[in-house]
Amino acid sequence: MPTLLGLEHTSLTEYHSVVTDAAPWLTAEHEEFRRALRALVARELAPHADAWEAAGLFPRELYGLMGKLGYLGLRYSPEYGGAGLDFRYTLILAQELVKCGSVGTAVGLLAHMEFALSVIDARGTPAQKREFLAPAIRGERIAAIGISEPGAGSDVGAIRTTARREGGDWVINGSKTFITNGTRADFVSLVARTGGPGPKGLSVILLPSDTRGFRVGKALQKMGSRASDTAELFFDDCRVPLGNLVGEEGRGFGYVMDHFKGERLVISAFALGVMERLWEEGTRYAAERQVFGQPLGKFQAWRHRLADVRTTMEATRQLVHWACDRLSRDAPDASLAASMAKLFSCEQVKHVANEVFQLHGGYGFIEESPVCRLYRDVSAFTIGAGTSEIMREIIARETQL
Repeated sequence: MPTLLGLEHTSLTEYHSVVTDAAPWLTAEHEEFRRALRALVARELAPHADAWEAAGLFPRELYGLMGKLGYLGLRYSPEYGGAGLDFRYTLILAQELVKCGSVGTAVGLLAHMEFALSVIDARGTPAQKREFLAPAIRGERIAAIGISEPGAGSDVGAIRTTARREGGDWVINGSKTFITNGTRADFVSLVARTGGPGPKGLSVILLPSDTRGFRVGKALQKMGSRASDTAELFFDDCRVPLGNLVGEEGRGFGYVMDHFKGERLVISAFALGVMERLWEEGTRYAAERQVFGQPLGKFQAWRHRLADVRTTMEATRQLVHWACDRLSRDAPDASLAASMAKLFSCEQVKHVANEVFQLHGGYGFIEESPVCRLYRDVSAFTIGAGTSEIMREIIARETQL
């Protein structure tokens, strides 16, 4: 393990016991990493979560801190500053970061390190990795992934942003929306149409945000995950070198589909982490809240509902780790497994949030309650990186239904 990750081993806070040992999926090294990460979350993130959510943005300096400690390049090549670890470490990172009290902070960090950088690590040239990947791993440059457009969300093949060759440049025109890190990204891993209609006409091009003709539109005000900035982006005759093409021209759709497996697992890990935080909040409240002369958790109705929550959480844990194992092995069914994990975890975290929200009664409706914020935050989990409807279509197709 990199020595940078050897932080003080303390718990995030004194909660009721939550199972974190996902044997046989994780090793002692993975759990050591988790303990170190929890110490960092407790010390550097949790105390500021409320302020970041209220401000609608976490500080840029957090990228630098996470880069310095080695967290932004967990699974990328050590040659460019990464740690060269397996995807399970990324899963643990996502799972633990959401417990800090600001899901938006976790979303912004993972959108940078996983969503925007994975295609560069997998397909980029050495020159691209030196210019874009390495400083992003250090937290010196912030990255965004530019896929969604006003008329192309689930239907990636309908992307209309164009990139045409002109001399030694790509000339890019179009727009993107719902772009996490969009207001302050230093570069965008942009999916644009370099060829004809449909999926085969798409490519990935790296576009620095200081490119002439690039403009950030309004920051979008969201229902949840408020500490992560989300923006509209506009491209008006933006010129970037032909050498900024990632991989092969016309192969962008395949790169995006491959990238989505990891993104879907990250969101599944977010859902698992939120379930664990909700369980902690729910069992604590059930033990403390007195109703009709006894703790709320002593009533059979709530004992049984919490039993269902715990069962759902453990089923989610095993499914997410199984999917991570398939992805780590680059198994033929990795896409199927990731889609199953995302579908189940993101649908079920909404149910868990609703149960714990109901348990808290009026207190769950107050913004000061962590449950109120989490109830809002999970609403987008069934949309990002592919809706639940798209997950069901992938599962149906790959199981030949």
